[in-house]
Amino acid sequence: MFVCKRIFIIPIFIFVIFLFGQTDFVLAQSAPVSQNVQSRRVELQNELTQIEKEIEEQRIFLEAKQQERVTLERDVAIIDAKIEKTQLDIRKTDLNIQALSQDIGGKEKTISSLDEKINREKQSLAQIIRRTNEIDSVSLVEAVLGNANLSEFFEDIDSFDSIKLALRESFVEIAATKNSTATEKKTLEGKRGQEQELRQIQVLQRKRVEEQKAERKKILDATKGQESIYQNIISSKEKTAQEIRAELFRLRDTAAIPFEMALALAEQAEARTGVRAAFILGILAEESNLGENVGTGTWVADMHPDRDQPVFAVIASTLGFNPDELPVSRKPWYGWGGAMGPAQFIPSTWACFAGYVNSLTGSCRWGSGYTGTWSYVPEKDRIRKLVGKNRPSSPWDTEDAIMASADLLSDNGAAKGGYNAERLAALRYLAGWTNATKPQYAFYGDDVMELASFYQKQIDILKNS
Repeated sequence: MFVCKRIFIIPIFIFVIFLFGQTDFVLAQSAPVSQNVQSRRVELQNELTQIEKEIEEQRIFLEAKQQERVTLERDVAIIDAKIEKTQLDIRKTDLNIQALSQDIGGKEKTISSLDEKINREKQSLAQIIRRTNEIDSVSLVEAVLGNANLSEFFEDIDSFDSIKLALRESFVEIAATKNSTATEKKTLEGKRGQEQELRQIQVLQRKRVEEQKAERKKILDATKGQESIYQNIISSKEKTAQEIRAELFRLRDTAAIPFEMALALAEQAEARTGVRAAFILGILAEESNLGENVGTGTWVADMHPDRDQPVFAVIASTLGFNPDELPVSRKPWYGWGGAMGPAQFIPSTWACFAGYVNSLTGSCRWGSGYTGTWSYVPEKDRIRKLVGKNRPSSPWDTEDAIMASADLLSDNGAAKGGYNAERLAALRYLAGWTNATKPQYAFYGDDVMELASFYQKQIDILKNS
């Protein structure tokens, strides 16, 4: 009976050697692929470094030109520099998206190859375990009687156990590698959120390029290159205080309001938070142009089911609304939507500004696994206190949204004042504190500060009228 054991062990031994050899071959094949990925990553980084250098050169050039006296040549040069800088920004965004996608793709390939290896070794280990059980069921007497050479019997047993042990160790090692790689992949997939933000910025960047090109063409068509004509156009374009008051200020996910009303609300927010009114308006104007996922989603389909839906239901109930009828942003392809109102707060962030408390943590922060129930606590409603009204604050109310935006910007450091502090606060508003200093988001901060400068000039005209 036991003679068959030797016949089985030898093929298994050969099979295991073949298995390990095949694995090494697969890994050897993947090595050039990894090298290619790394090589491409280095190329992307080198190109990014060069582009960032050119962007900085354009920024310095723009800053210098803007200090010069207003002339046709100067303004055309500024527009040309803006177009060049924005096109460089777009290319930089493309490269960042490529790099993120490449990293994620590399992890997916690694995990796939590890899965295949684990499956092969599972099958081998299962065969060995089954054969072990067969051997264990044979008594020593039967083994001795079935084997002409007793020493060969024990050598076979030792070889068999060694193979089994090697496979088990290999399996544990591969499983650990797979788990590690899966964790890295999950981290990288989290970065896919950055891709969507970058694509939103690209939409705005491309729009800006088209606007800048149209502005340049319009100027040159109107002036025929004549400085005197251009100076007359500049003078005629200067708006009066009355015209500024009559302008409409666009707000994201809500109706436009008269500029004078928007300014009054921004100035009220400035008085309560210390954040400059023109800067607040710059943020809101930038947000109104960003993204295509605004106000067309539903809370059930587009909102994070654990993090945001529970508190959103309480927000709606507190405000006396039907949650099914409230506008929220649609989720992008990479994650979740559910942002609310002109300032685009997600419910779990709004909770910290509007007085919603989680029963598990006793604060506006959710617990591990997003558990716990939510309730509204008026004393913790920061926006309610800031606007000075005896009602729960609403992310869809223009006054509350502008105040909340200013309050968040204040938390982000904008109340310190000055170009650098405001620009950094704007970047934190978009990308959070962790990502705020990343070069790929610089365009947002630059654009907000340009808008803030524009609104400051309008405010100055109103104040001097």
